[in-house]
Amino acid sequence: MDWKDRIVSDKNVLLGKPTIKGTRISVEFILERLANGWTEEKILLSYPRLKKEDLQAVFSYLNDNEGLGGHLEIRYGLNKRG
Repeated sequence: MDWKDRIVSDKNVLLGKPTIKGTRISVEFILERLANGWTEEKILLSYPRLKKEDLQAVFSYLNDNEGLGGHLEIRYGLNKRG
């Protein structure tokens, strides 16, 4: 699979973060959902515009960019009390 058919970066959309083509859903957002225990099925049900191939493209994108020494910054919100 060529992730470039499904993952795009546009400086006018989410400040240039890689997103799934035709959406404002970022690669980072998908990874955060998976890290929080969401299944691929739950993501696809919750975001009906997404296809299984879009999720496969996210993984392919990560694989290719990690191999080139790239990285994806993921920020986590901290809930501070006090």
